[in-house]
Amino acid sequence: MKECNQCGKCCIKYGNGALSATTEEIDLWELFNPEIFEFVKNNEIWFDPESGLRLTTCPFLEIESPKSALAQTKYICSIYLDRPEDCRHYPSRIAEMIRDECEMIEVVDLSDHKRAQGKLDLLMQDSRPSENS
Repeated sequence: MKECNQCGKCCIKYGNGALSATTEEIDLWELFNPEIFEFVKNNEIWFDPESGLRLTTCPFLEIESPKSALAQTKYICSIYLDRPEDCRHYPSRIAEMIRDECEMIEVVDLSDHKRAQGKLDLLMQDSRPSENS
């Protein structure tokens, strides 16, 4: 299991309305992050503030400036610290990573899903709520 390389596949795939935000997150955005809240409509996320139409991509996904002409395209989240829990928890399962062609997974992870899941859980421990919460 590799660290995230910022390929953007997950954000691109799920940034078109396949994500949700909790009521608490939306309430906090309304109070403290109006620049995020303006993309909320009827407690659902990522709507164009002017047209009211659902966006096809997350409005906060940005392409990072390349370090060189040959560098792989990398994506950044401009609301990373305030991103929805759905984003914080992804990826959660090895099967999900395989389905989504996540670039964190390595060939060796495919042969032992249980061990790979343990490595993933360790990598993601700071993003997910603790079992005791």
